[in-house]
Amino acid sequence: MRTGACWSKRATEKTSMRRQALAASITAANAALYQLTRPMIYAGSAQAAHENVLRVLKRVDGNAWLQRSFRALQAVSFPPEATSRVSVGGVDLPHPLILAAGFVKGRGFNSEAEALAAVRAGENIIPGWRTMPALVGAVEFGSFTRHPRIGNAGTVIWRHTERRTTQNRVGLKNPGAVAAASFLYQHLPDLPSLFGVNIAPTPAVDDPAQIKTDVIDSIRAFIARGVRPAWFTLNLSCPNTEDDPGGHQTTDHARDLCGTVVDFLREYVAGSIPLWVKVSPCLSAAQYHGLMAAFAETGVQAVIATNTLGAPSPDDPTINAGIGGADLHAHALQAVRYLHETRTAHRHPVDIIACGGVQDPISYHAFKSAGADAAQYWSALVFKGPLAAARILQEDITP
Repeated sequence: MRTGACWSKRATEKTSMRRQALAASITAANAALYQLTRPMIYAGSAQAAHENVLRVLKRVDGNAWLQRSFRALQAVSFPPEATSRVSVGGVDLPHPLILAAGFVKGRGFNSEAEALAAVRAGENIIPGWRTMPALVGAVEFGSFTRHPRIGNAGTVIWRHTERRTTQNRVGLKNPGAVAAASFLYQHLPDLPSLFGVNIAPTPAVDDPAQIKTDVIDSIRAFIARGVRPAWFTLNLSCPNTEDDPGGHQTTDHARDLCGTVVDFLREYVAGSIPLWVKVSPCLSAAQYHGLMAAFAETGVQAVIATNTLGAPSPDDPTINAGIGGADLHAHALQAVRYLHETRTAHRHPVDIIACGGVQDPISYHAFKSAGADAAQYWSALVFKGPLAAARILQEDITP
């Protein structure tokens, strides 16, 4: 008995040492990558940095050797799937951290014809589509709207380094669902095995029937071209504002729109692609409770809480820009608590995916303790480096 106990203790100590060594290696690898990218990120403004990163991704996506290297780095950086695999929202994930929508979403265009012409010309209209999944694993592409959007003019991205916070008013800049689907179709053999697609209703469209038509047409554009994501996310949250002037997050609207989308997926792909929904922060407890009930009733399998929080932009206090990162964390955490509260009380079969300021094991653990089943991140790439998710997970399991 004593010998067995000693052996068990030594085995545990060896496992702990291996984990600590691996975590140290990930930290070193991330630091090296971060040192390479940091000048590009911090040499100029946040907007210039973002544009520089997209230019680099546009080129790197086409480099097969680098893609193999990124996949190899991912394989040794993240915890083994046996210890980190989770099933969330009808999707089996190798680990519970997903790169949120908003990073890999593509260029803006003035028209669908212009966007499709770029696709036919062989342009990379969605920079990062290949590189980011190779490096970090699960990624949510988008948001994509039914028609292309050129986005807002002027400065639209800011960072507050001292607060580890970002702000943006990009304005749903994207190539549109048809062009995005056509581009991804051209690259079917190289698409990642696991990715999601985020679909947003067209801003300023208030007719419920038109909203449903646009969303369904957007989803159909991908599936009809053989582009089958592991999940679709319906972005109900109103970009860059803390309120909901279009009423997209009222319980009745959510029930109607989500029910239509789930019914379409059941008919079109036999329900093989689940629907997730993204909501805003700073709604009332009653709103979150009503939304969760609507999601459960219609067959939504996961809710992402939350999108960014509207606040005056640094350049013009009369214009809102969405806050992400550390300043969003407390608000997203409260949303997760409200959603978990009603899920527990009513046994709603809807998973909760946290999003907002996941930058270290502490913020990640706070979401897990509040009831989240998985989490999405974005700002961690800016403030913690390209392998931020791997670091969070390795440090989270290391005693």
